[in-house]
Amino acid sequence: MDKAILEQAKQLERGTVEVFSRQELAEKLAKAGQQKKQLRIKLGLDPTSPDIHLGHTVVLRKMRQFQDIGHKAVLIIGDYTARIGDPTGQDKTRPMLSQQQIEENAKTYLAQAAKIIDISEDKLEIRHNSEWLEKLTAMEIIQLASKKTVSQMLQRDSFKKRLKADEDVYMHEFIYPLMQGYDSVVVKSDVEIGGTDQTFNNLVGRDIQRAYGQDTQVVITMPILVGLDGKEKMSKSKNNYIGVTDETAEMFGKVMSISDEMMENYFTLLTDFPAEKIAELVDSEKTHPKKAKVLLGKTIVSIFYDKAAAEEAEAQFENVFAKKQMPDEIDEIEISAEPVMASKLLLYCKLVETGGEGKRMIKQSAVSIDSKKISDPNLKITPRDGMIIQVGKRRFAKLLVK
Repeated sequence: MDKAILEQAKQLERGTVEVFSRQELAEKLAKAGQQKKQLRIKLGLDPTSPDIHLGHTVVLRKMRQFQDIGHKAVLIIGDYTARIGDPTGQDKTRPMLSQQQIEENAKTYLAQAAKIIDISEDKLEIRHNSEWLEKLTAMEIIQLASKKTVSQMLQRDSFKKRLKADEDVYMHEFIYPLMQGYDSVVVKSDVEIGGTDQTFNNLVGRDIQRAYGQDTQVVITMPILVGLDGKEKMSKSKNNYIGVTDETAEMFGKVMSISDEMMENYFTLLTDFPAEKIAELVDSEKTHPKKAKVLLGKTIVSIFYDKAAAEEAEAQFENVFAKKQMPDEIDEIEISAEPVMASKLLLYCKLVETGGEGKRMIKQSAVSIDSKKISDPNLKITPRDGMIIQVGKRRFAKLLVK
């Protein structure tokens, strides 16, 4: 096989967990090169929340690698499958979302994904799976369901665990992976990318393509990015995430908060540094951990903003944390002098996105008012001029009483 193709395959396999199969990937790359055609690289995203965090960008970055060597990304917004609810990794049935929730969440997806992938017309195709799934007749859904057996579906770990615990598994949860697989048939996917939590669904896609007489897609699984807590998958619901729309200082500060042991994972999955360089950066005898972490933080901020913003974020971090000073500039919020509940005050100051997040942060002792921590979300605060509200280590607001 051509040496250039083998090198492409090697680069695309970097940072992956599994490739089903490596030989098929190399063969597809070679055939595409000979025929001067683009491979179709599928990634499905269910808009179950409005924001994308760095965990999502791991698969987006792999998709960008395919784009950079000439192939076409097919981004599927799962506006239909999101209504069903992906059972992946769930120890109980995931609630169905309303169409309004899905539409609102989907609005921000492309703008955020564009920070990573190439959105030019020849490199990206965007589809909503409601285009075809809504049109399926009852008979067509039955025919689709006939492509897999119940025993095959029960191989999914989450189903096994629930059945063992005598918890219900609903029929519609079997439908989800079948419909995700049918997406691959409709868009004629050559390669599907997903996290390791999507391995079952994506391999079902291979089976469904085979059943419909298509060439089977290569499935590439990517590692799950660990959240800031160093324990669980990065997730907004667990409040252990770095959002792609976080402000620069917030983004940099969050990176600086990760443990030294997590740096190799972050460098590998979120940057383009070669493996040899990463090995040097995470070796404390060759690179001081703080120096490596600063480089990681600046690199990540530069990806979503620019180098100047990264330098400024580093300087602000040094001022606030290394020198234990307040930021040079704090957003000023006009407010009346009327007493207000602490959790609502955070929301009013735009230091949290929801009242629930405000209550959670207060209960976690992550909120200070004039440098004094508070623990009661229902505490009544009487605003005064110059009062400083702080959430976590990086979010500040100064009150201006009207």
